[in-house]
Amino acid sequence: MKSKDSLITQIKPILAIFDEEHIAYTIEGEASCILQDVEASITDPIAISVQWDFYSKVPYLFDQSKLQTIMKDDQKIILSYLHEDHPIHFIFYFNHVIVTDPFRLPIKTGKTTVWVRSLDAELRLLKKEDSLYRAIKHHFQKLQESNTVQNGGAWNQEAYQAWIKRFGSPDEMAHKLRTHPKRTLSHLLEYLGDLQGRKVINLLGSHGAKAIAMAILGASSTVVDISNENAKYAREVADAAEVPLNYIVSDVLSLPETEKNSMYDLVLMELGILHYFIDLEPLATLVYQLLDRSGKLILQDFHPISTKLITSKGKKHKVTGNYFDKQLEIREVAYTKHLTQSQDNKHYVYLRKWTIGEIVTAFAEAGLTITRLDESPNIKINDIGIPKVFTLVAQKKG
Repeated sequence: MKSKDSLITQIKPILAIFDEEHIAYTIEGEASCILQDVEASITDPIAISVQWDFYSKVPYLFDQSKLQTIMKDDQKIILSYLHEDHPIHFIFYFNHVIVTDPFRLPIKTGKTTVWVRSLDAELRLLKKEDSLYRAIKHHFQKLQESNTVQNGGAWNQEAYQAWIKRFGSPDEMAHKLRTHPKRTLSHLLEYLGDLQGRKVINLLGSHGAKAIAMAILGASSTVVDISNENAKYAREVADAAEVPLNYIVSDVLSLPETEKNSMYDLVLMELGILHYFIDLEPLATLVYQLLDRSGKLILQDFHPISTKLITSKGKKHKVTGNYFDKQLEIREVAYTKHLTQSQDNKHYVYLRKWTIGEIVTAFAEAGLTITRLDESPNIKINDIGIPKVFTLVAQKKG
Protein backbone atom coordinates (compact mmCIF):
# COMPACT_ATOMS: atom_id res chain seq x y z
CA MET A 1 0.00 0.00 0.00
CA LYS A 2 1.52 3.30 -1.09
CA SER A 3 1.47 6.04 1.51
CA LYS A 4 0.16 9.52 0.86
CA ASP A 5 3.63 11.03 1.34
CA SER A 6 5.38 8.59 -0.98
CA LEU A 7 2.72 9.14 -3.64
CA ILE A 8 3.17 12.90 -3.44
CA THR A 9 6.92 12.49 -3.70
CA GLN A 10 6.52 10.32 -6.79
CA ILE A 11 4.17 12.59 -8.75
CA LYS A 12 5.34 15.97 -7.47
CA PRO A 13 7.80 16.58 -10.36
CA ILE A 14 5.02 15.99 -12.89
CA LEU A 15 2.55 18.23 -11.09
CA ALA A 16 5.22 20.94 -10.78
CA ILE A 17 5.53 20.99 -14.57
CA PHE A 18 1.76 21.38 -14.98
CA ASP A 19 1.70 24.17 -12.40
CA GLU A 20 4.61 25.98 -14.03
CA GLU A 21 2.90 25.80 -17.43
CA HIS A 22 -0.49 26.77 -15.95
CA ILE A 23 -2.08 23.54 -17.14
CA ALA A 24 -5.11 22.42 -15.15
CA TYR A 25 -5.14 18.80 -14.00
CA THR A 26 -7.03 16.46 -11.67
CA ILE A 27 -5.68 13.29 -10.09
CA GLU A 28 -8.22 10.46 -10.39
CA GLY A 29 -8.88 6.91 -9.22
CA GLU A 30 -6.87 5.13 -6.56
CA ALA A 31 -4.25 7.89 -6.32
CA SER A 32 -6.97 10.48 -5.69
CA CYS A 33 -8.42 8.33 -2.91
CA ILE A 34 -5.05 7.83 -1.21
CA LEU A 35 -4.42 11.58 -1.28
CA GLN A 36 -7.77 12.00 0.53
CA ASP A 37 -6.63 9.54 3.24
CA VAL A 38 -8.55 6.50 2.01
CA GLU A 39 -6.74 3.26 2.83
CA ALA A 40 -6.21 1.90 -0.68
CA SER A 41 -3.54 0.40 -2.93
CA ILE A 42 -2.48 1.51 -6.38
CA THR A 43 -2.94 -1.46 -8.71
CA ASP A 44 -3.59 0.55 -11.88
CA PRO A 45 -1.57 3.30 -13.56
CA ILE A 46 -1.83 6.66 -11.81
CA ALA A 47 -4.53 8.57 -13.67
CA ILE A 48 -4.28 12.33 -14.17
CA SER A 49 -6.83 14.13 -16.30
CA VAL A 50 -5.34 17.12 -18.11
CA GLN A 51 -7.10 20.03 -19.79
CA TRP A 52 -7.69 18.74 -23.33
CA ASP A 53 -6.63 21.98 -25.04
CA PHE A 54 -3.04 21.19 -24.02
CA TYR A 55 -2.93 17.77 -25.66
CA SER A 56 -0.50 18.94 -28.34
CA LYS A 57 1.76 20.72 -25.80
CA VAL A 58 2.07 18.10 -23.06
CA PRO A 59 4.28 15.64 -25.04
CA TYR A 60 6.96 18.32 -25.37
CA LEU A 61 7.12 18.79 -21.59
CA PHE A 62 8.26 15.22 -20.91
CA ASP A 63 10.70 12.62 -22.25
CA GLN A 64 8.93 11.60 -25.47
CA SER A 65 10.71 8.25 -25.54
CA LYS A 66 8.65 7.31 -22.47
CA LEU A 67 5.36 8.53 -23.92
CA GLN A 68 2.89 6.66 -26.06
CA THR A 69 -0.74 7.04 -27.07
CA ILE A 70 -2.66 4.02 -25.80
CA MET A 71 -6.23 5.12 -26.50
CA LYS A 72 -8.08 7.59 -28.68
CA ASP A 73 -11.82 7.74 -29.26
CA ASP A 74 -14.60 10.32 -29.56
CA GLN A 75 -14.47 11.15 -25.85
CA LYS A 76 -10.83 11.16 -24.83
CA ILE A 77 -7.17 10.56 -25.58
CA ILE A 78 -4.91 8.73 -23.13
CA LEU A 79 -1.13 9.14 -23.14
CA SER A 80 0.89 6.69 -21.06
CA TYR A 81 4.08 8.02 -19.49
CA LEU A 82 6.61 5.80 -17.71
CA HIS A 83 7.77 7.72 -14.63
CA GLU A 84 10.17 6.02 -12.22
CA ASP A 85 9.11 2.61 -13.57
CA HIS A 86 5.45 3.31 -12.84
CA PRO A 87 3.00 4.14 -15.63
CA ILE A 88 1.10 7.39 -15.41
CA HIS A 89 -1.86 8.01 -17.68
CA PHE A 90 -2.54 11.54 -18.90
CA ILE A 91 -6.22 11.62 -19.86
CA PHE A 92 -7.56 14.38 -22.11
CA TYR A 93 -11.38 14.50 -22.03
CA PHE A 94 -12.67 16.41 -25.04
CA ASN A 95 -14.82 19.48 -24.32
CA HIS A 96 -14.34 19.11 -20.56
CA VAL A 97 -13.26 22.20 -18.62
CA ILE A 98 -11.23 20.97 -15.67
CA VAL A 99 -11.05 24.19 -13.64
CA THR A 100 -14.86 24.40 -13.37
CA ASP A 101 -15.42 20.71 -12.64
CA PRO A 102 -17.60 20.60 -9.48
CA PHE A 103 -15.92 17.35 -8.38
CA ARG A 104 -12.40 18.82 -8.42
CA LEU A 105 -10.96 19.52 -4.96
CA PRO A 106 -7.73 21.12 -3.71
CA ILE A 107 -5.77 19.05 -1.19
CA LYS A 108 -3.06 20.62 0.96
CA THR A 109 0.02 18.49 1.56
CA GLY A 110 2.51 20.58 3.46
CA LYS A 111 3.18 23.65 1.33
CA THR A 112 1.92 21.93 -1.81
CA THR A 113 -1.62 22.04 -3.17
CA VAL A 114 -2.66 19.20 -5.45
CA TRP A 115 -5.96 18.78 -7.29
CA VAL A 116 -7.96 15.58 -6.93
CA ARG A 117 -11.31 14.16 -7.94
CA SER A 118 -13.70 14.07 -4.99
CA LEU A 119 -14.60 10.81 -3.31
CA ASP A 120 -18.25 11.39 -4.25
CA ALA A 121 -17.26 11.36 -7.90
CA GLU A 122 -15.13 8.25 -7.45
CA LEU A 123 -18.10 6.39 -5.92
CA ARG A 124 -20.26 7.21 -8.93
CA LEU A 125 -17.82 5.39 -11.19
CA LEU A 126 -17.46 2.30 -9.03
CA LYS A 127 -19.61 -0.73 -8.33
CA LYS A 128 -20.56 -1.55 -4.75
CA GLU A 129 -18.59 -4.79 -4.90
CA ASP A 130 -15.37 -2.99 -5.90
CA SER A 131 -12.71 -2.93 -3.20
CA LEU A 132 -12.11 0.79 -3.75
CA TYR A 133 -15.82 1.51 -3.26
CA ARG A 134 -15.73 -0.34 0.05
CA ALA A 135 -12.55 1.48 1.07
CA ILE A 136 -14.15 4.89 0.43
CA LYS A 137 -17.26 3.93 2.40
CA HIS A 138 -15.06 2.71 5.26
CA HIS A 139 -13.24 6.06 5.17
CA PHE A 140 -16.56 7.92 5.37
CA GLN A 141 -17.55 5.76 8.32
CA LYS A 142 -14.35 6.60 10.19
CA LEU A 143 -14.85 10.30 9.51
CA GLN A 144 -18.43 10.04 10.75
CA GLU A 145 -17.31 8.30 13.93
CA SER A 146 -14.74 11.02 14.51
CA ASN A 147 -17.36 13.66 13.82
CA THR A 148 -19.72 11.98 16.27
CA VAL A 149 -17.10 12.23 19.02
CA GLN A 150 -16.57 15.93 18.24
CA ASN A 151 -20.28 16.69 18.10
CA GLY A 152 -21.01 14.67 21.21
CA GLY A 153 -18.31 16.49 23.15
CA ALA A 154 -19.56 19.88 22.03
CA TRP A 155 -23.28 19.26 22.58
CA ASN A 156 -22.69 17.80 26.04
CA GLN A 157 -21.10 21.01 27.31
CA GLU A 158 -23.50 23.58 28.76
CA ALA A 159 -26.34 22.94 26.30
CA TYR A 160 -28.87 22.74 29.17
CA GLN A 161 -27.99 26.27 30.27
CA ALA A 162 -28.08 27.44 26.66
CA TRP A 163 -31.70 26.34 26.30
CA ILE A 164 -32.68 27.95 29.60
CA LYS A 165 -31.13 31.18 28.42
CA ARG A 166 -32.96 30.96 25.09
CA PHE A 167 -36.35 29.46 26.04
CA GLY A 168 -36.62 29.86 29.80
CA SER A 169 -36.92 27.22 32.50
CA PRO A 170 -38.51 23.83 31.67
CA ASP A 171 -41.72 25.00 33.38
CA GLU A 172 -41.79 28.19 31.32
CA MET A 173 -41.13 26.30 28.09
CA ALA A 174 -43.78 23.70 28.92
CA HIS A 175 -46.35 26.47 29.45
CA LYS A 176 -45.55 27.96 26.04
CA LEU A 177 -45.89 24.58 24.34
CA ARG A 178 -49.14 23.64 26.05
CA THR A 179 -50.63 27.05 25.30
CA HIS A 180 -49.61 27.15 21.63
CA PRO A 181 -48.38 23.72 20.43
CA LYS A 182 -49.19 24.48 16.80
CA ARG A 183 -47.16 27.69 16.92
CA THR A 184 -44.02 25.63 17.57
CA LEU A 185 -44.89 23.47 14.55
CA SER A 186 -46.11 26.32 12.34
CA HIS A 187 -43.76 25.70 9.41
CA LEU A 188 -44.48 21.96 9.50
CA LEU A 189 -48.24 21.86 10.04
CA GLU A 190 -49.25 21.51 6.39
CA TYR A 191 -47.04 18.43 6.09
CA LEU A 192 -47.81 16.77 9.45
CA GLY A 193 -51.54 16.21 9.11
CA ASP A 194 -53.53 14.74 12.02
CA LEU A 195 -51.10 13.60 14.72
CA GLN A 196 -53.62 11.88 16.98
CA GLY A 197 -52.40 8.32 17.71
CA ARG A 198 -49.49 8.54 15.30
CA LYS A 199 -46.08 7.19 16.19
CA VAL A 200 -43.40 9.80 15.38
CA ILE A 201 -39.64 9.97 15.77
CA ASN A 202 -37.64 13.19 15.63
CA LEU A 203 -34.03 12.45 14.65
CA LEU A 204 -31.49 14.91 16.06
CA GLY A 205 -34.39 16.39 18.00
CA SER A 206 -32.20 18.59 20.22
CA HIS A 207 -34.19 20.25 23.04
CA GLY A 208 -37.32 18.29 22.11
CA ALA A 209 -39.72 21.19 21.51
CA LYS A 210 -41.09 19.79 18.23
CA ALA A 211 -41.55 16.29 19.63
CA ILE A 212 -43.24 17.60 22.78
CA ALA A 213 -45.58 19.82 20.75
CA MET A 214 -46.54 16.78 18.65
CA ALA A 215 -47.14 14.78 21.84
CA ILE A 216 -49.46 17.51 23.11
CA LEU A 217 -51.38 17.14 19.83
CA GLY A 218 -51.81 13.41 20.40
CA ALA A 219 -48.72 11.76 18.93
CA SER A 220 -46.52 9.14 20.56
CA SER A 221 -43.21 10.98 20.38
CA THR A 222 -39.63 9.73 20.37
CA VAL A 223 -36.48 11.85 20.10
CA VAL A 224 -33.00 10.62 19.15
CA ASP A 225 -30.10 12.93 19.93
CA ILE A 226 -26.49 12.58 21.02
CA SER A 227 -26.66 15.08 23.89
CA ASN A 228 -27.43 14.20 27.50
CA GLU A 229 -27.83 17.92 28.18
CA ASN A 230 -30.47 18.21 25.44
CA ALA A 231 -32.20 15.14 26.86
CA LYS A 232 -32.24 16.59 30.37
CA TYR A 233 -33.95 19.78 29.21
CA ALA A 234 -36.43 17.94 26.96
CA ARG A 235 -37.44 15.42 29.62
CA GLU A 236 -38.02 18.15 32.21
CA VAL A 237 -40.11 20.13 29.73
CA ALA A 238 -42.16 17.04 28.83
CA ASP A 239 -42.74 16.25 32.51
CA ALA A 240 -43.85 19.82 33.15
CA ALA A 241 -46.16 19.65 30.11
CA GLU A 242 -47.52 16.33 31.42
CA VAL A 243 -46.94 14.39 28.19
CA PRO A 244 -44.89 11.21 27.68
CA LEU A 245 -41.64 11.56 25.74
CA ASN A 246 -39.28 8.75 24.79
CA TYR A 247 -35.85 10.39 24.55
CA ILE A 248 -33.04 8.13 23.30
CA VAL A 249 -29.54 9.49 23.91
CA SER A 250 -27.60 8.01 21.01
CA ASP A 251 -25.78 8.84 17.87
CA VAL A 252 -28.47 8.51 15.20
CA LEU A 253 -26.40 6.07 13.16
CA SER A 254 -25.81 3.93 16.27
CA LEU A 255 -29.49 3.60 17.12
CA PRO A 256 -30.31 0.28 18.83
CA GLU A 257 -31.65 -2.39 16.47
CA THR A 258 -34.83 -2.67 18.54
CA GLU A 259 -35.67 0.93 17.67
CA LYS A 260 -34.99 0.40 13.97
CA ASN A 261 -37.83 -2.12 13.89
CA SER A 262 -40.31 0.09 15.72
CA MET A 263 -42.22 1.02 12.52
CA TYR A 264 -42.90 4.73 12.85
CA ASP A 265 -45.66 6.56 11.00
CA LEU A 266 -43.51 9.65 10.69
CA VAL A 267 -39.79 10.48 10.74
CA LEU A 268 -39.05 14.18 11.26
CA MET A 269 -35.73 15.92 10.72
CA GLU A 270 -35.53 19.68 10.67
CA LEU A 271 -33.31 22.74 10.49
CA GLY A 272 -29.57 22.37 10.62
CA ILE A 273 -29.07 18.63 10.80
CA LEU A 274 -27.95 17.18 7.46
CA HIS A 275 -24.59 18.94 7.59
CA TYR A 276 -23.57 16.67 10.48
CA PHE A 277 -23.45 13.66 8.13
CA ILE A 278 -20.34 12.85 6.09
CA ASP A 279 -22.28 10.34 3.97
CA LEU A 280 -26.05 10.55 3.48
CA GLU A 281 -26.54 6.91 2.45
CA PRO A 282 -26.48 5.42 6.00
CA LEU A 283 -28.91 8.09 7.21
CA ALA A 284 -31.33 7.56 4.32
CA THR A 285 -31.17 3.79 4.85
CA LEU A 286 -31.96 4.26 8.55
CA VAL A 287 -34.99 6.42 7.74
CA TYR A 288 -36.30 3.69 5.43
CA GLN A 289 -35.83 1.11 8.20
CA LEU A 290 -37.65 3.23 10.77
CA LEU A 291 -40.76 3.81 8.69
CA ASP A 292 -43.82 1.61 8.72
CA ARG A 293 -45.60 0.80 5.45
CA SER A 294 -46.83 4.07 3.97
CA GLY A 295 -44.83 5.89 6.65
CA LYS A 296 -43.64 9.38 5.79
CA LEU A 297 -40.40 11.34 6.07
CA ILE A 298 -40.57 15.10 6.56
CA LEU A 299 -37.18 16.73 6.13
CA GLN A 300 -36.99 20.49 6.49
CA ASP A 301 -33.62 22.18 6.39
CA PHE A 302 -31.86 25.35 5.32
CA HIS A 303 -31.61 25.76 1.56
CA PRO A 304 -28.08 25.26 0.20
CA ILE A 305 -28.43 28.38 -1.96
CA SER A 306 -28.38 30.34 1.30
CA THR A 307 -25.90 28.19 3.20
CA LYS A 308 -23.41 27.37 0.43
CA LEU A 309 -23.61 30.07 -2.21
CA ILE A 310 -24.85 33.52 -1.21
CA THR A 311 -23.66 35.91 1.50
CA SER A 312 -26.23 38.55 2.43
CA LYS A 313 -25.70 41.83 4.27
CA GLY A 314 -28.67 44.14 4.25
CA LYS A 315 -29.64 44.77 0.64
CA LYS A 316 -26.32 43.48 -0.66
CA HIS A 317 -26.02 39.88 -1.84
CA LYS A 318 -22.83 38.32 -3.12
CA VAL A 319 -22.01 34.93 -4.56
CA THR A 320 -19.11 34.14 -2.27
CA GLY A 321 -19.39 30.35 -2.06
CA ASN A 322 -19.31 27.31 -4.26
CA TYR A 323 -22.65 25.48 -4.41
CA PHE A 324 -20.86 22.25 -5.35
CA ASP A 325 -18.18 22.44 -2.65
CA LYS A 326 -17.75 19.02 -1.01
CA GLN A 327 -15.18 19.82 1.64
CA LEU A 328 -15.69 19.63 5.38
CA GLU A 329 -15.97 22.92 7.25
CA ILE A 330 -15.09 23.66 10.86
CA ARG A 331 -17.76 25.78 12.53
CA GLU A 332 -18.77 26.91 15.99
CA VAL A 333 -21.45 24.67 17.49
CA ALA A 334 -24.94 26.12 17.05
CA TYR A 335 -26.05 26.79 20.62
CA THR A 336 -22.93 28.66 21.84
CA LYS A 337 -24.30 32.01 20.65
CA HIS A 338 -26.74 31.77 23.58
CA LEU A 339 -23.94 31.55 26.16
CA THR A 340 -21.62 34.12 27.68
CA GLN A 341 -18.17 32.62 27.38
CA SER A 342 -14.59 33.49 26.55
CA GLN A 343 -13.17 33.05 23.08
CA ASP A 344 -10.96 30.26 24.44
CA ASN A 345 -14.03 28.24 25.46
CA LYS A 346 -15.75 28.07 22.07
CA HIS A 347 -16.91 24.68 20.80
CA TYR A 348 -16.32 23.60 17.18
CA VAL A 349 -17.63 20.79 14.97
CA TYR A 350 -17.12 19.52 11.42
CA LEU A 351 -19.88 20.15 8.86
CA ARG A 352 -20.57 18.85 5.34
CA LYS A 353 -23.05 20.92 3.33
CA TRP A 354 -25.13 19.12 0.69
CA THR A 355 -26.79 20.21 -2.54
CA ILE A 356 -30.50 19.68 -3.17
CA GLY A 357 -29.64 17.09 -5.82
CA GLU A 358 -27.47 15.09 -3.42
CA ILE A 359 -30.17 15.12 -0.75
CA VAL A 360 -33.02 14.06 -3.05
CA THR A 361 -30.89 11.35 -4.65
CA ALA A 362 -29.82 9.85 -1.30
CA PHE A 363 -33.37 9.34 -0.03
CA ALA A 364 -34.69 8.18 -3.40
CA GLU A 365 -31.90 5.59 -3.71
CA ALA A 366 -32.76 4.32 -0.21
CA GLY A 367 -36.16 3.25 -1.58
CA LEU A 368 -38.35 6.19 -0.58
CA THR A 369 -40.72 7.83 -3.05
CA ILE A 370 -40.32 11.61 -3.17
CA THR A 371 -43.84 13.06 -3.12
CA ARG A 372 -43.07 16.73 -2.55
CA LEU A 373 -40.18 19.17 -2.60
CA ASP A 374 -40.98 22.74 -1.57
CA GLU A 375 -38.63 25.70 -1.48
CA SER A 376 -39.55 28.62 0.76
CA PRO A 377 -38.29 32.20 0.37
CA ASN A 378 -36.48 34.18 3.00
CA ILE A 379 -38.96 36.28 5.01
CA LYS A 380 -36.59 39.25 5.34
CA ILE A 381 -37.63 42.10 3.07
CA ASN A 382 -34.13 42.54 1.68
CA ASP A 383 -33.84 38.83 0.91
CA ILE A 384 -37.00 38.39 -1.15
CA GLY A 385 -36.32 36.00 -4.02
CA ILE A 386 -33.63 34.01 -2.20
CA PRO A 387 -34.66 30.52 -0.98
CA LYS A 388 -34.19 30.10 2.75
CA VAL A 389 -35.65 26.66 3.57
CA PHE A 390 -36.62 23.53 1.65
CA THR A 391 -39.03 20.78 2.71
CA LEU A 392 -38.73 17.27 1.36
CA VAL A 393 -41.59 14.81 1.85
CA ALA A 394 -41.00 11.16 1.00
CA GLN A 395 -43.03 8.04 1.57
CA LYS A 396 -42.28 4.37 2.05
CA LYS A 397 -44.36 2.34 -0.40
CA GLY A 398 -45.63 -1.19 0.14
